[in-house]
Amino acid sequence: MFDTLTNTVSDALRFAQGKSSINEKNINEAVEKIKMALLEADVNLRVVRRFVNQTVEEALGEKVLRAVDPGQQFVKIVHDKLCAFLGGEKAGLALKGPDTISVILMLGLQGSGKTTTSAKLALKLKNEGRKPLLVACDLVRPAAAEQLAVIADKAGVPVYREDGAGEAAAVYKNARLFAQRNGVDTMIVDTSGRLHVDAEMMAELARLKAAAKPDELLFVSDAMIGQTVADVAKAFDGQIGLTGVILTKFDSDTRGGAALSLKTVTGKPLKFIGTGEKLEDLDVFYPDRTASRILGMGDVVSLVEKARQVIDEKEAAVLQRKIEKENFTLEDYLSQLQAVKKMGAMKAMLDMIPGMQVSEDDVEKADLKTHEVIINSMTKKERANHLIIGPARRTRIARGSGTSVAEVSRLIKKFEKMRAMMKKMSRFSKKGVLPNDIMARMGGRSGFPH
Repeated sequence: MFDTLTNTVSDALRFAQGKSSINEKNINEAVEKIKMALLEADVNLRVVRRFVNQTVEEALGEKVLRAVDPGQQFVKIVHDKLCAFLGGEKAGLALKGPDTISVILMLGLQGSGKTTTSAKLALKLKNEGRKPLLVACDLVRPAAAEQLAVIADKAGVPVYREDGAGEAAAVYKNARLFAQRNGVDTMIVDTSGRLHVDAEMMAELARLKAAAKPDELLFVSDAMIGQTVADVAKAFDGQIGLTGVILTKFDSDTRGGAALSLKTVTGKPLKFIGTGEKLEDLDVFYPDRTASRILGMGDVVSLVEKARQVIDEKEAAVLQRKIEKENFTLEDYLSQLQAVKKMGAMKAMLDMIPGMQVSEDDVEKADLKTHEVIINSMTKKERANHLIIGPARRTRIARGSGTSVAEVSRLIKKFEKMRAMMKKMSRFSKKGVLPNDIMARMGGRSGFPH
Protein backbone atom coordinates (compact mmCIF):
# COMPACT_ATOMS: atom_id res chain seq x y z
CA MET A 1 0.00 0.00 0.00
CA PHE A 2 1.03 3.64 -0.52
CA ASP A 3 3.73 2.41 -2.94
CA THR A 4 4.01 5.48 -5.18
CA LEU A 5 3.43 7.90 -2.31
CA THR A 6 6.12 6.24 -0.20
CA ASN A 7 8.69 6.35 -3.00
CA THR A 8 8.07 10.01 -3.84
CA VAL A 9 7.91 11.24 -0.24
CA SER A 10 11.05 9.29 0.64
CA ASP A 11 12.88 10.94 -2.27
CA ALA A 12 11.73 14.37 -1.08
CA LEU A 13 12.96 13.70 2.44
CA ARG A 14 16.30 12.44 1.17
CA PHE A 15 16.58 15.64 -0.85
CA ALA A 16 16.01 17.73 2.30
CA GLN A 17 18.35 15.62 4.44
CA GLY A 18 21.09 15.87 1.83
CA LYS A 19 21.41 19.62 2.35
CA SER A 20 24.09 21.02 4.64
CA SER A 21 21.47 23.42 6.00
CA ILE A 22 17.71 23.72 5.72
CA ASN A 23 16.37 27.04 4.48
CA GLU A 24 13.18 28.39 2.97
CA LYS A 25 14.23 27.48 -0.58
CA ASN A 26 14.96 23.80 -0.07
CA ILE A 27 12.06 23.36 2.36
CA ASN A 28 9.69 24.69 -0.28
CA GLU A 29 11.28 22.43 -2.90
CA ALA A 30 10.90 19.35 -0.71
CA VAL A 31 7.33 20.24 0.28
CA GLU A 32 6.43 20.82 -3.37
CA LYS A 33 7.55 17.25 -4.15
CA ILE A 34 5.42 15.95 -1.26
CA LYS A 35 2.47 18.06 -2.43
CA MET A 36 2.57 16.53 -5.91
CA ALA A 37 2.86 13.04 -4.40
CA LEU A 38 -0.23 13.62 -2.28
CA LEU A 39 -2.24 14.89 -5.24
CA GLU A 40 -1.17 11.88 -7.33
CA ALA A 41 -2.26 9.67 -4.41
CA ASP A 42 -5.79 11.11 -4.83
CA VAL A 43 -5.75 12.98 -1.52
CA ASN A 44 -8.45 15.64 -1.18
CA LEU A 45 -7.19 19.03 -2.46
CA ARG A 46 -8.25 20.88 0.69
CA VAL A 47 -6.37 18.32 2.79
CA VAL A 48 -3.24 18.72 0.66
CA ARG A 49 -3.29 22.51 0.95
CA ARG A 50 -3.72 22.37 4.71
CA PHE A 51 -0.94 19.79 5.07
CA VAL A 52 1.48 21.83 2.93
CA ASN A 53 0.75 25.12 4.70
CA GLN A 54 1.15 23.66 8.18
CA THR A 55 4.33 21.77 7.26
CA VAL A 56 6.03 24.81 5.70
CA GLU A 57 4.96 27.06 8.57
CA GLU A 58 6.40 24.76 11.21
CA ALA A 59 9.52 23.84 9.22
CA LEU A 60 10.44 27.52 8.84
CA GLY A 61 10.05 28.18 12.55
CA GLU A 62 13.07 29.34 14.55
CA LYS A 63 13.16 26.24 16.74
CA VAL A 64 13.75 24.09 13.68
CA LEU A 65 16.31 26.27 11.91
CA ARG A 66 18.40 26.39 15.09
CA ALA A 67 18.34 22.62 15.52
CA VAL A 68 21.55 20.63 15.43
CA ASP A 69 20.22 18.42 12.62
CA PRO A 70 17.58 20.40 10.72
CA GLY A 71 17.21 17.64 8.09
CA GLN A 72 16.10 15.14 10.73
CA GLN A 73 13.85 17.77 12.26
CA PHE A 74 12.16 18.24 8.90
CA VAL A 75 11.54 14.48 8.64
CA LYS A 76 9.99 14.52 12.11
CA ILE A 77 7.72 17.43 11.18
CA VAL A 78 6.48 15.63 8.06
CA HIS A 79 5.93 12.44 10.08
CA ASP A 80 4.00 14.26 12.80
CA LYS A 81 1.84 16.11 10.26
CA LEU A 82 1.05 12.89 8.40
CA CYS A 83 0.16 11.24 11.69
CA ALA A 84 -2.16 14.13 12.59
CA PHE A 85 -3.90 14.04 9.20
CA LEU A 86 -4.36 10.27 9.54
CA GLY A 87 -6.16 10.79 12.84
CA GLY A 88 -3.50 11.29 15.49
CA GLU A 89 -4.24 8.68 18.12
CA LYS A 90 -5.54 5.15 17.67
CA ALA A 91 -9.34 5.14 18.00
CA GLY A 92 -10.84 2.09 19.69
CA LEU A 93 -14.43 0.93 20.01
CA ALA A 94 -16.59 2.46 22.75
CA LEU A 95 -18.18 -0.73 24.02
CA LYS A 96 -19.94 -1.33 27.34
CA GLY A 97 -18.95 -3.91 29.90
CA PRO A 98 -19.80 -7.61 29.50
CA ASP A 99 -22.96 -7.32 31.62
CA THR A 100 -24.58 -4.93 29.14
CA ILE A 101 -25.24 -5.41 25.44
CA SER A 102 -23.23 -3.13 23.15
CA VAL A 103 -24.57 -2.46 19.65
CA ILE A 104 -22.55 -1.78 16.50
CA LEU A 105 -24.31 -0.70 13.29
CA MET A 106 -22.35 -1.44 10.11
CA LEU A 107 -23.20 1.11 7.43
CA GLY A 108 -22.17 1.59 3.80
CA LEU A 109 -23.05 1.29 0.13
CA GLN A 110 -23.51 -1.98 -1.71
CA GLY A 111 -20.27 -3.72 -2.65
CA SER A 112 -18.24 -2.10 0.13
CA GLY A 113 -17.53 -5.39 1.90
CA LYS A 114 -19.89 -4.60 4.77
CA THR A 115 -21.14 -8.18 5.32
CA THR A 116 -17.70 -9.79 5.29
CA THR A 117 -16.29 -7.02 7.50
CA SER A 118 -19.10 -7.57 10.00
CA ALA A 119 -18.01 -11.20 10.36
CA LYS A 120 -14.33 -10.19 10.59
CA LEU A 121 -15.14 -7.75 13.39
CA ALA A 122 -17.21 -10.38 15.18
CA LEU A 123 -14.29 -12.83 15.06
CA LYS A 124 -11.90 -10.16 16.32
CA LEU A 125 -14.14 -9.34 19.28
CA LYS A 126 -14.68 -13.05 19.97
CA ASN A 127 -10.91 -13.57 20.14
CA GLU A 128 -10.72 -10.67 22.59
CA GLY A 129 -13.11 -12.45 24.96
CA ARG A 130 -16.45 -10.90 24.01
CA LYS A 131 -19.60 -12.81 23.01
CA PRO A 132 -20.76 -11.29 19.72
CA LEU A 133 -23.94 -11.91 17.73
CA LEU A 134 -24.26 -11.05 14.04
CA VAL A 135 -27.65 -9.67 13.04
CA ALA A 136 -28.83 -9.88 9.42
CA CYS A 137 -30.65 -6.59 8.81
CA ASP A 138 -29.75 -6.26 5.14
CA LEU A 139 -33.19 -7.00 3.71
CA VAL A 140 -32.53 -5.48 0.28
CA ARG A 141 -29.64 -7.38 -1.29
CA PRO A 142 -30.64 -10.89 -2.40
CA ALA A 143 -29.17 -13.66 -0.22
CA ALA A 144 -27.44 -11.15 2.07
CA ALA A 145 -28.68 -12.95 5.20
CA GLU A 146 -27.59 -16.30 3.79
CA GLN A 147 -24.12 -14.94 2.98
CA LEU A 148 -23.78 -13.56 6.51
CA ALA A 149 -24.83 -16.94 7.96
CA VAL A 150 -22.20 -18.79 5.91
CA ILE A 151 -19.39 -16.43 6.93
CA ALA A 152 -20.57 -16.39 10.55
CA ASP A 153 -20.35 -20.18 10.63
CA LYS A 154 -16.72 -20.00 9.46
CA ALA A 155 -15.99 -17.46 12.20
CA GLY A 156 -17.73 -19.58 14.83
CA VAL A 157 -20.08 -16.72 15.70
CA PRO A 158 -23.89 -17.04 16.05
CA VAL A 159 -26.14 -15.15 13.64
CA TYR A 160 -29.75 -13.99 13.95
CA ARG A 161 -31.79 -13.87 10.73
CA GLU A 162 -35.45 -13.82 9.73
CA ASP A 163 -36.33 -15.07 6.28
CA GLY A 164 -38.96 -12.95 4.54
CA ALA A 165 -38.73 -10.07 7.03
CA GLY A 166 -39.77 -6.65 5.74
CA GLU A 167 -38.54 -4.13 8.32
CA ALA A 168 -34.99 -3.98 9.67
CA ALA A 169 -36.01 -2.30 12.95
CA ALA A 170 -38.41 -5.17 13.72
CA VAL A 171 -35.69 -7.75 13.01
CA TYR A 172 -33.35 -5.89 15.35
CA LYS A 173 -35.89 -5.88 18.20
CA ASN A 174 -36.34 -9.65 17.93
CA ALA A 175 -32.58 -10.12 17.72
CA ARG A 176 -32.20 -8.09 20.90
CA LEU A 177 -34.47 -10.51 22.77
CA PHE A 178 -32.47 -13.42 21.35
CA ALA A 179 -29.23 -11.77 22.53
CA GLN A 180 -30.57 -11.24 26.06
CA ARG A 181 -31.61 -14.89 26.31
CA ASN A 182 -28.26 -16.20 25.07
CA GLY A 183 -25.72 -14.17 27.04
CA VAL A 184 -24.59 -12.01 24.13
CA ASP A 185 -22.65 -8.84 25.03
CA THR A 186 -22.10 -7.36 21.52
CA MET A 187 -24.55 -7.13 18.62
CA ILE A 188 -23.04 -6.41 15.20
CA VAL A 189 -25.81 -5.38 12.82
CA ASP A 190 -25.28 -5.78 9.07
CA THR A 191 -27.50 -3.17 7.39
CA SER A 192 -28.86 -2.60 3.89
CA GLY A 193 -26.88 -0.62 1.34
CA ARG A 194 -27.62 0.89 -2.05
CA LEU A 195 -25.56 1.71 -5.12
CA HIS A 196 -25.59 5.35 -4.01
CA VAL A 197 -26.87 7.47 -1.12
CA ASP A 198 -30.65 7.85 -1.40
CA ALA A 199 -33.58 8.93 0.78
CA GLU A 200 -35.07 5.45 1.12
CA MET A 201 -31.86 3.94 2.49
CA MET A 202 -31.30 6.80 4.91
CA ALA A 203 -34.88 6.62 6.18
CA GLU A 204 -34.50 2.89 6.87
CA LEU A 205 -31.18 3.42 8.65
CA ALA A 206 -32.67 6.24 10.72
CA ARG A 207 -35.47 3.93 11.92
CA LEU A 208 -32.95 1.19 12.72
CA LYS A 209 -30.74 3.63 14.60
CA ALA A 210 -33.72 4.82 16.67
CA ALA A 211 -34.58 1.23 17.60
CA ALA A 212 -31.02 0.08 18.31
CA LYS A 213 -29.55 3.17 20.00
CA PRO A 214 -26.10 1.96 18.90
CA ASP A 215 -22.82 2.53 20.69
CA GLU A 216 -20.92 2.55 17.39
CA LEU A 217 -21.96 3.49 13.86
CA LEU A 218 -19.17 2.31 11.58
CA PHE A 219 -19.06 3.28 7.91
CA VAL A 220 -17.51 0.53 5.76
CA SER A 221 -16.00 1.39 2.38
CA ASP A 222 -13.61 0.08 -0.24
CA ALA A 223 -10.28 1.94 0.04
CA MET A 224 -9.72 1.54 -3.68
CA ILE A 225 -12.24 4.29 -4.56
CA GLY A 226 -9.88 6.92 -3.14
CA GLN A 227 -10.96 10.26 -1.68
CA THR A 228 -14.58 9.56 -2.70
CA VAL A 229 -14.73 7.50 0.50
CA ALA A 230 -14.49 10.70 2.54
CA ASP A 231 -17.29 12.38 0.60
CA VAL A 232 -19.69 9.43 0.98
CA ALA A 233 -18.78 9.02 4.66
CA LYS A 234 -19.51 12.71 5.18
CA ALA A 235 -22.97 12.23 3.62
CA PHE A 236 -23.70 9.30 5.97
CA ASP A 237 -22.43 11.25 8.95
CA GLY A 238 -24.61 14.25 8.09
CA GLN A 239 -27.81 12.22 7.94
CA ILE A 240 -27.22 9.28 10.30
CA GLY A 241 -24.12 10.13 12.32
CA LEU A 242 -20.91 8.09 12.42
CA THR A 243 -18.45 7.17 15.13
CA GLY A 244 -15.78 5.79 12.82
CA VAL A 245 -14.76 4.25 9.52
CA ILE A 246 -13.49 0.86 8.35
CA LEU A 247 -11.59 0.66 5.05
CA THR A 248 -11.62 -2.66 3.21
CA LYS A 249 -8.97 -3.72 0.65
CA PHE A 250 -6.49 -1.48 2.43
CA ASP A 251 -3.67 -3.80 1.40
CA SER A 252 -4.49 -3.09 -2.26
CA ASP A 253 -4.75 0.70 -1.90
CA THR A 254 -1.40 1.67 -3.41
CA ARG A 255 -2.29 5.39 -3.48
CA GLY A 256 -3.70 6.08 -0.01
CA GLY A 257 -6.05 8.96 -0.82
CA ALA A 258 -8.89 7.56 1.28
CA ALA A 259 -6.91 7.16 4.50
CA LEU A 260 -5.26 10.57 4.21
CA SER A 261 -8.48 12.44 3.41
CA LEU A 262 -10.90 10.86 5.89
CA LYS A 263 -10.15 12.56 9.18
CA THR A 264 -9.94 16.10 7.80
CA VAL A 265 -13.02 15.82 5.58
CA THR A 266 -15.33 13.91 7.96
CA GLY A 267 -13.86 14.54 11.40
CA LYS A 268 -14.32 10.82 12.07
CA PRO A 269 -11.46 8.41 12.84
CA LEU A 270 -10.41 5.43 10.76
CA LYS A 271 -10.72 2.58 13.28
CA PHE A 272 -10.04 -0.64 11.36
CA ILE A 273 -8.53 -1.69 8.04
CA GLY A 274 -9.12 -4.84 6.01
CA THR A 275 -5.73 -6.26 5.03
CA GLY A 276 -6.66 -9.46 3.20
CA GLU A 277 -9.38 -11.96 2.33
CA LYS A 278 -9.11 -14.14 5.43
CA LEU A 279 -11.49 -13.59 8.35
CA GLU A 280 -8.49 -12.77 10.54
CA ASP A 281 -7.41 -9.96 8.21
CA LEU A 282 -8.93 -7.02 10.07
CA ASP A 283 -6.45 -4.81 11.89
CA VAL A 284 -6.71 -1.85 14.24
CA PHE A 285 -5.61 1.32 12.42
CA TYR A 286 -2.61 3.10 13.95
CA PRO A 287 -1.99 6.58 12.45
CA ASP A 288 1.59 6.80 13.73
CA ARG A 289 2.58 3.42 12.32
CA THR A 290 0.98 4.21 8.97
CA ALA A 291 2.79 7.55 8.82
CA SER A 292 6.08 5.71 9.37
CA ARG A 293 5.29 3.33 6.53
CA ILE A 294 4.46 6.19 4.16
CA LEU A 295 7.87 7.70 4.94
CA GLY A 296 9.56 4.37 4.17
CA MET A 297 10.40 3.75 7.84
CA GLY A 298 8.47 0.50 8.00
CA ASP A 299 6.29 -0.73 10.85
CA VAL A 300 8.24 -3.28 12.83
CA VAL A 301 5.85 -3.01 15.79
CA SER A 302 2.91 -4.33 13.77
CA LEU A 303 5.10 -7.01 12.24
CA VAL A 304 6.15 -8.16 15.71
CA GLU A 305 2.50 -8.33 16.78
CA LYS A 306 1.56 -10.41 13.73
CA ALA A 307 4.54 -12.71 14.21
CA ARG A 308 3.76 -13.32 17.86
CA GLN A 309 0.32 -14.63 16.90
CA VAL A 310 1.92 -17.60 15.14
CA ILE A 311 5.32 -17.91 16.81
CA ASP A 312 6.16 -20.57 19.35
CA GLU A 313 8.73 -18.84 21.57
CA LYS A 314 10.82 -21.98 22.16
CA GLU A 315 10.83 -22.81 18.47
CA ALA A 316 11.88 -19.24 17.65
CA ALA A 317 14.78 -19.46 20.11
CA VAL A 318 16.00 -22.72 18.55
CA LEU A 319 15.70 -21.20 15.09
CA GLN A 320 17.66 -18.13 16.20
CA ARG A 321 20.54 -20.31 17.36
CA LYS A 322 20.50 -22.23 14.07
CA ILE A 323 20.70 -19.01 12.09
CA GLU A 324 23.61 -17.73 14.15
CA LYS A 325 25.51 -21.01 13.69
CA GLU A 326 24.55 -21.26 10.00
CA ASN A 327 22.71 -24.53 10.65
CA PHE A 328 19.48 -23.29 9.07
CA THR A 329 18.23 -26.09 6.77
CA LEU A 330 15.63 -26.52 4.03
CA GLU A 331 13.48 -28.29 6.64
CA ASP A 332 13.59 -25.13 8.76
CA TYR A 333 12.82 -23.07 5.67
CA LEU A 334 9.73 -25.19 4.99
CA SER A 335 8.51 -24.47 8.53
CA GLN A 336 9.02 -20.76 7.94
CA LEU A 337 7.04 -20.85 4.69
CA GLN A 338 4.12 -22.34 6.59
CA ALA A 339 4.43 -19.75 9.37
CA VAL A 340 4.58 -16.89 6.87
CA LYS A 341 1.33 -18.05 5.25
CA LYS A 342 -0.36 -17.73 8.64
CA MET A 343 0.93 -14.16 9.04
CA GLY A 344 -0.87 -12.91 5.94
CA ALA A 345 -0.04 -11.34 2.60
CA MET A 346 3.69 -11.39 1.82
CA LYS A 347 3.86 -7.91 0.32
CA ALA A 348 2.02 -6.32 3.26
CA MET A 349 4.43 -8.04 5.63
CA LEU A 350 7.54 -6.94 3.72
CA ASP A 351 6.28 -3.35 3.60
CA MET A 352 6.45 -3.29 7.40
CA ILE A 353 10.24 -3.69 7.33
CA PRO A 354 12.24 -0.46 6.93
CA GLY A 355 13.74 -0.28 3.44
CA MET A 356 11.97 -3.45 2.25
CA GLN A 357 9.19 -1.87 0.18
CA VAL A 358 8.78 -4.05 -2.94
CA SER A 359 6.53 -4.22 -5.96
CA GLU A 360 3.85 -6.83 -6.63
CA ASP A 361 6.08 -8.27 -9.38
CA ASP A 362 8.90 -8.86 -6.90
CA VAL A 363 6.56 -10.73 -4.59
CA GLU A 364 5.18 -12.84 -7.42
CA LYS A 365 8.73 -13.86 -8.40
CA ALA A 366 9.13 -15.28 -4.91
CA ASP A 367 6.94 -18.29 -5.66
CA LEU A 368 6.49 -19.60 -2.15
CA LYS A 369 3.99 -22.27 -3.15
CA THR A 370 6.43 -23.72 -5.69
CA HIS A 371 9.21 -23.72 -3.10
CA GLU A 372 6.99 -25.60 -0.66
CA VAL A 373 6.15 -28.25 -3.28
CA ILE A 374 9.82 -28.69 -4.23
CA ILE A 375 10.99 -29.09 -0.62
CA ASN A 376 8.19 -31.57 0.07
CA SER A 377 9.61 -33.68 -2.78
CA MET A 378 13.01 -33.95 -1.08
CA THR A 379 14.17 -36.67 1.31
CA LYS A 380 14.91 -35.89 4.94
CA LYS A 381 18.64 -36.08 4.25
CA GLU A 382 18.35 -33.60 1.41
CA ARG A 383 16.37 -31.17 3.53
CA ALA A 384 18.96 -31.46 6.30
CA ASN A 385 21.92 -30.90 3.95
CA HIS A 386 21.24 -29.12 0.67
CA LEU A 387 24.88 -29.60 -0.40
CA ILE A 388 24.25 -33.25 -1.29
CA ILE A 389 21.62 -32.32 -3.89
CA GLY A 390 23.56 -32.94 -7.09
CA PRO A 391 22.31 -33.21 -10.71
CA ALA A 392 20.70 -36.65 -10.33
CA ARG A 393 18.85 -35.66 -7.15
CA ARG A 394 17.70 -32.39 -8.71
CA THR A 395 16.24 -34.29 -11.65
CA ARG A 396 14.36 -36.64 -9.32
CA ILE A 397 13.07 -33.74 -7.16
CA ALA A 398 11.92 -31.82 -10.23
CA ARG A 399 10.04 -34.87 -11.52
CA GLY A 400 8.42 -35.49 -8.13
CA SER A 401 7.33 -31.87 -7.66
CA GLY A 402 6.12 -31.34 -11.21
CA THR A 403 8.67 -28.56 -11.72
CA SER A 404 11.90 -28.22 -13.69
CA VAL A 405 15.53 -28.82 -12.79
CA ALA A 406 16.09 -25.10 -13.34
CA GLU A 407 13.44 -24.24 -10.71
CA VAL A 408 14.99 -26.66 -8.22
CA SER A 409 18.43 -25.17 -8.83
CA ARG A 410 17.04 -21.65 -8.52
CA LEU A 411 15.48 -22.50 -5.14
CA ILE A 412 18.77 -23.91 -3.80
CA LYS A 413 20.69 -20.87 -5.03
CA LYS A 414 18.22 -18.48 -3.39
CA PHE A 415 18.27 -20.54 -0.21
CA GLU A 416 22.06 -20.19 0.00
CA LYS A 417 21.82 -16.42 -0.50
CA MET A 418 19.09 -16.24 2.10
CA ARG A 419 21.21 -18.11 4.67
CA ALA A 420 24.01 -15.60 4.18
CA MET A 421 21.59 -12.68 4.52
CA MET A 422 20.00 -14.14 7.65
CA LYS A 423 23.43 -14.46 9.22
CA LYS A 424 23.94 -10.76 8.55
CA MET A 425 20.48 -9.91 9.94
CA SER A 426 21.32 -11.90 13.05
CA ARG A 427 24.27 -9.60 13.72
CA PHE A 428 21.98 -6.58 13.21
CA SER A 429 19.42 -7.96 15.65
CA LYS A 430 22.07 -8.24 18.36
CA LYS A 431 22.63 -4.50 17.92
CA GLY A 432 18.91 -3.82 18.33
CA VAL A 433 18.24 -3.05 14.68
CA LEU A 434 15.64 -5.76 14.20
CA PRO A 435 13.71 -7.73 16.88
CA ASN A 436 14.98 -11.30 17.20
CA ASP A 437 11.58 -12.95 16.81
CA ILE A 438 10.96 -11.11 13.54
CA MET A 439 14.45 -11.79 12.23
CA ALA A 440 14.01 -15.46 12.98
CA ARG A 441 10.78 -15.61 11.04
CA MET A 442 12.18 -13.84 8.01
CA GLY A 443 13.39 -17.20 6.78
CA GLY A 444 10.11 -17.26 4.90
CA ARG A 445 11.22 -14.37 2.67
CA SER A 446 12.02 -16.62 -0.24
CA GLY A 447 13.44 -14.99 -3.31
CA PHE A 448 14.99 -12.00 -1.57
CA PRO A 449 17.50 -10.86 -2.45
CA HIS A 450 17.64 -11.78 -6.15
